[in-house]
Amino acid sequence: MSAEPPSAAPATWQSVLHSGSATAGPGGTAVSGILTQILLPPEALRPPALVDAPDDIDNLPLPSHHFVGRERDLDHLDAALHTPGAALVQAVSGLGGIGKSTLAAYWAATRPHGCRPVRWLNADGPAGVQKGLADLATALQPTLGTALSAEQLAEYALQWLASHTGWLLVLDNVNDPADIATLVARAPGGRFLITSRLATVWTDASTLVRLDTLSPDESLALLTGVVTVHGPRELDGAAELCAELGHLPLAVHQAAAYLAQSPFLSPRDYLALLAEDPHTLYAHGGATTPADRTIARIWRLTLDQLHAKLPHTTYFLRALAWFAPDRIPVELVGGLGTPAQINTAIGLLAAYGMITLDPETGTLSVHRLVQALARTPDPADPHRTADLVRMAAGLAAQQLSTCSPEDPSDPLSWPTWRTLLPHVQSLAERTPENDASTSLLTLLSDHGSALDHQGLSHLSVPLFERSLPLAKLLLADGHREIHSVAKLLGSALSSAGTHNRALELLHILLRTQEEHLGPDDPTTGETRRALAVAYLRAGIHHNAVPLLVQCIQAAQRIKAPSEPTLLALERDLAHAYQLVGDHTHALTMLHNLVPRTAAYFGNDDPRTFAARHNLATTWLDIGDYARAIPLLRSLHADRTRILGRDHPSTLTTEAHLGAAYQAAGNHQRAVHLFRQAFDGFERVLGIDHPTSIRFGCDLADALVLTGEFAAAVALYRHTLDASAQHFGCDHPEVEAIKDNLARTVEFAERRESAR
Repeated sequence: MSAEPPSAAPATWQSVLHSGSATAGPGGTAVSGILTQILLPPEALRPPALVDAPDDIDNLPLPSHHFVGRERDLDHLDAALHTPGAALVQAVSGLGGIGKSTLAAYWAATRPHGCRPVRWLNADGPAGVQKGLADLATALQPTLGTALSAEQLAEYALQWLASHTGWLLVLDNVNDPADIATLVARAPGGRFLITSRLATVWTDASTLVRLDTLSPDESLALLTGVVTVHGPRELDGAAELCAELGHLPLAVHQAAAYLAQSPFLSPRDYLALLAEDPHTLYAHGGATTPADRTIARIWRLTLDQLHAKLPHTTYFLRALAWFAPDRIPVELVGGLGTPAQINTAIGLLAAYGMITLDPETGTLSVHRLVQALARTPDPADPHRTADLVRMAAGLAAQQLSTCSPEDPSDPLSWPTWRTLLPHVQSLAERTPENDASTSLLTLLSDHGSALDHQGLSHLSVPLFERSLPLAKLLLADGHREIHSVAKLLGSALSSAGTHNRALELLHILLRTQEEHLGPDDPTTGETRRALAVAYLRAGIHHNAVPLLVQCIQAAQRIKAPSEPTLLALERDLAHAYQLVGDHTHALTMLHNLVPRTAAYFGNDDPRTFAARHNLATTWLDIGDYARAIPLLRSLHADRTRILGRDHPSTLTTEAHLGAAYQAAGNHQRAVHLFRQAFDGFERVLGIDHPTSIRFGCDLADALVLTGEFAAAVALYRHTLDASAQHFGCDHPEVEAIKDNLARTVEFAERRESAR
């Protein structure tokens, strides 16, 4: 027996009934088969066109009691009712678990569409379509159910639909448009509402609703409604749980059902369980949750279909699971197969709603729960065995390494580093420590270094903090790479303003290296220099000078020390002399250093900029504004051109230019420059970063000099709150801001009284 509805109708319905032998009997017609003889009443022989639908044959599933949101999507379906035409096809597409069937059932049951009868067909394949039509025929003429085959009943239903109008068929979970093509073509007088995971095949639909996830408020309302159905409950962590589940309706409802039957669990407890054992929670809901309606089961079916069409698709999706969910560059997935495999996989995954494409930016996105499931090993799922999941993490690391630039210090490469950073952070966060590799360690170190060069040390610290234990785990004790990562972490902590921790770490590291590697070893020298720079940043300037002198002497003892090494050390020593007030030594070194640095690295290199900056600020320190201001202006223009307007080095030069104008008596110009620098630091580093706090105080000082006391007081309070949060209430920095604030308030009050 064919599984598809017949494509051509017989000449008369009676020809179907009489296709076997039949004998007349009292009160009707007996249709006999080989083993049975069935007595049919005369009305069963009426053509389908003459049969009216009974009032009670609707078979919609009950609408959800916890339906939330979706007003815009419901309105779109309502609007389609006013579209002229014959067979009106409306399609609702989206990711498995997004709520397509729930929306369709709710719309059909509650909105004033005026259709009758309303029938629900499981249309996931030809057999499901045929069964749904056969059930419709039996509902129209119950006595036919025992007399005709399923194929004959489906044909009866098709003829009935073709000869009537005003009905609504909901074709749920269509996997292939070909399965319903005959039905739609032969029955033009009614309405079809289709739900499908496929999003790109419904070109003939008058309305296509592509469902997205719920809003945070809607998903929270759904979770709350299910969890509290039997009374008030502890809801701590509910919003965070909804966010972790990506606001996917089925996942939220599944978690809520689990919580509803677990009165001793809060949403925050569920989050902890989810982190500990995601496999179990993705596969189970409440006691009444159907086994085939869990996230794990629904997406297993989707992956089965994708794998059958192109096995490479599931391989591709597992690798995507390790990146950040949004803005994944197409270039990043370029090595995950041949061009044909990649393009076909992207097309299939987009068609099934597993990924979202953004051609304008050349990126794609993956729902975070799709990623979470794809990263969760399940021995019962052939698409998610532990080996396959582990291999996918390695592929993601390999792709990130391939796409990362070679030189973290090259400003032209910084946009690429910033584009890849969220995906490196995601991979590092999601990779279990015992699955980490040296390639991940290299990624973290390189991207941390790139952030340091961009002046974003507060972002590099977490990468180095993750890489140090990995280095100790992966490398032999005493390996130089461990020392290198520890030094990078110490430098980043210092640059980020965490001075005590930085100094402690670098002191311990230096003592270890002097003992095991020797005082003149280049690795020891790098740590000694990092410790000296950390002292400078911490304001302990006198401790830095002897360390840097030691660095230069050790480098000179080595045969033919490299010019870049000497230039860097001399620049640091000149800066240290400047900070301790030895301006004569500082100027002598810097006048020699600036041209040598430019000759070696080029005029537009950040190291040349650093030497020029030190020279300009040394002139500023000794009050030679005629030399300092032009140097700072030209340097600010060059750093803006090469590094960008918001680079911390550019902003620092801008602030020092403001300080030069202020010292020269041009207070209005100083306020303008300080405000621009402060706004930039607050935007890039955040208000609680020590650099932002410092330049916020400089701006407040400048506002006092221009008589803008109210603005100065507001800014002092702003920076006071930030510094207290960062340093602690008893820190000297906090006390200094308090003193400035008190003096400004007192001065403003005295001035107001004098008026």
